[in-house]
Amino acid sequence: MKNVFRISLAILACVAILSGSISCSGSDVGVLKPQERLVVATTSSLYDTGLWALLEPKFEDKYMVELDVLYANTGIAIEYGKRGDADVLAVHDKARELALITDGYAIDRYPFAYNYFVIAGPASDPAGIKGLSPEAAFKKLFENKTDPFISRGDNSGTHSKEKAIWLAAGFEYADVQKSGSWYVEGGIGMGPALVMAGQLNGYILSDIGTFLAYKGETGLAILVDTGNIMLNVYSIVSLSPTKISGINSTMAQNMVDFLLSDEIQKVIGDYGVKDYGVPLFTPCAGNEPTS
Repeated sequence: MKNVFRISLAILACVAILSGSISCSGSDVGVLKPQERLVVATTSSLYDTGLWALLEPKFEDKYMVELDVLYANTGIAIEYGKRGDADVLAVHDKARELALITDGYAIDRYPFAYNYFVIAGPASDPAGIKGLSPEAAFKKLFENKTDPFISRGDNSGTHSKEKAIWLAAGFEYADVQKSGSWYVEGGIGMGPALVMAGQLNGYILSDIGTFLAYKGETGLAILVDTGNIMLNVYSIVSLSPTKISGINSTMAQNMVDFLLSDEIQKVIGDYGVKDYGVPLFTPCAGNEPTS
């Protein structure tokens, strides 16, 4: 994929000036270089909320570079990075980010924003989970096995968080998967999963940003929104040029600096206020939030 992005074409041109033409000589021939590119692999929630659509032109204008944003779930985004199809990652799964560093694929991770996960469902709340802790809510949904629960089921950061909540609630994830038709594994991105939950009148774990962005399409309500386990941290991850060949390390560092800059941190902190009345993300400028 990235190999296609990085094919460099040298174009030789003879330039005609004024009303006549000139013969081509060594000094007349110019090489038009293709525009430099940076490839970011990112989680779908950052894309679905529209944040990258806002940030992309700002980065391109500042650094005179073509920015390619590959959006997928965090698991796929990490694989893009490991195989050299991306220069830098913007994801939200701390355990896997740290594993990349331990395994030598990444140099460091820099938290740049955070928000929280919520458990959403029908406003009528047939399962009666409103106001419970995340663990208690999952336990009640499992015990009922009646109301649909829509899982991302896609190895995303949200899916990893869901597994962590099931474990904290006292359940092995494999047991949840085989517990009945109430548990629906969508295998899709956050936005489409929210739409599916709305169509099935079901429950779902979502980051607050994507939930708000899709609320008009789902009719779902936030029922559980407290608990330290619901913290959702987004980090920019610098990949290792010694482990992964061909990455644009200089421009990747520019992306780190860009996202952590005062100007862009303010943009991130303001994003969503106009449309939703609240920001979709809280900037953290490289500092790891804990609750």
